[in-house]
Amino acid sequence: MGMQAGGGEDFNSEINVTPMVDIMLVLLIIFMVVTPFLQQGVTVAIPRDMENPDVDPAIIKESSVVISIPEDNQFYLGKDEVTKEELGPHVDRMMKNKSDAERIVYIKSGVGVSYGNVVEVINIVRKQGIDKIGLVADKRKKGGGAAPAPAA
Repeated sequence: MGMQAGGGEDFNSEINVTPMVDIMLVLLIIFMVVTPFLQQGVTVAIPRDMENPDVDPAIIKESSVVISIPEDNQFYLGKDEVTKEELGPHVDRMMKNKSDAERIVYIKSGVGVSYGNVVEVINIVRKQGIDKIGLVADKRKKGGGAAPAPAA
């Protein structure tokens, strides 16, 4: 007769699942805590302290079509003030004799102009069969920041 360790001859062949359940609960808690941080939204890298791109030389030509919107519902085609209804026919007339490479309309908008007005102008231009639309912005001043207001 040999020596027996543990006192009995019965072996337990079942798997002890308690440690596995503990690990799964810890992982569940970790995922529950981390998941809201992953679903905040889309992260977009915004350029900072970048040099402004070069100005398209075609903007300053006399033959270029520039629509300016200094304030809501105030539209200028070149230097002439026009209504929103007149924009389409005027742009169409100005684009009649231009080649495909020259069929570009530039839109300049003031800071306080609502997004809807700019979209309406873009739609009017697209209805005239013009696909190339340039949105014009002022160059950022060197040194940053806005100029101080003049003293009264």
